[in-house]
Amino acid sequence: MTAQDYEIFEINDFTTQGGVSLRVQLAYQTYGTLNTEKDNAVVIPTFYGGRHPHNEYFFGAGRAIDPDTHFIVIPNMLGNGFSTSPSNTAPPYGRGAFPLTTLYDNVMCQHQLVTEALGIERLKMVTGFSMGAAQTFQWGALFPEMIESIAPICGASKISEHNSVFISSALAALKTDPEFAQGWYTQAPMRGLLAFGHVYAGWLFSQDFYREGLYEQLGLSSWDDVVRFTQGYFLENDANNLVAMANTWLAADISNNDKFQGSLPDALGAISCRAIVMPGETDLYFRVADNAKEVELMPNAELRVVPSKWGHAAGFGMTQNDLDFVDNALGELLRA
Repeated sequence: MTAQDYEIFEINDFTTQGGVSLRVQLAYQTYGTLNTEKDNAVVIPTFYGGRHPHNEYFFGAGRAIDPDTHFIVIPNMLGNGFSTSPSNTAPPYGRGAFPLTTLYDNVMCQHQLVTEALGIERLKMVTGFSMGAAQTFQWGALFPEMIESIAPICGASKISEHNSVFISSALAALKTDPEFAQGWYTQAPMRGLLAFGHVYAGWLFSQDFYREGLYEQLGLSSWDDVVRFTQGYFLENDANNLVAMANTWLAADISNNDKFQGSLPDALGAISCRAIVMPGETDLYFRVADNAKEVELMPNAELRVVPSKWGHAAGFGMTQNDLDFVDNALGELLRA
């Protein structure tokens, strides 16, 4: 995509949690119109490997989030290739030298975008899928006074140990390719990228999805086709960008900042706005049990499980039933 397809908010001297000073370019797109009161804004952060067009399934005419009613802001996550990333950052921090950017770093940049560039002091909702859900939790913990509601979908406030094993194994498959060269490759490490996508295919969808051949609803005929489908998605990403976003994922913890000093109960307890937390019933790495424990610590939250056999992809709106289930919950929050 070209620069004409999105806007850039520049932060000339942003210091990451790791102490690195970066000139951040936060890519974003808006849909709809901000009303006179500036109280109809919805923020939807992007997910792993996704850019703002991938988030457009969240809204539409007649949907819960409707551009005719809401002003929708989609900030691109750091590392995704549109915002500041290994693939577009000049030395000394480009390519294999890109520093860790955390959930906190992402949300602090997004908060500056919303308040300084767009002049918004109150958000109708923050919602997101997967890593977008993690950013949603972070928004709720850091800025509960400015948000009416949050809706994290198929994501968590802190990465679990099992989830760490999953994403680190996919990274290991990518980095095993000698052409990856510790991030200093001169051409795409294709074998590594394909191995990454192959590993991911076993986790993105559930056992039920494969056993019942639900992939046929995607026009696919076998599990091999699912692997190629997943590989194709990740081939749209630069390898270092995948690593950078995965490092953000591996470090995910909304309490890991000066405000909460590593206390996850304090961070979750600070989310005072109304919340509906939506795990997928068959999600293999963001588990219902983990979200249930989070909701117990949130003062105004409800656990609402997406009854889907599509695994983690339940939150990606790939079936009308899953899309409708999430849409109904979002509509409930927005009407309230």
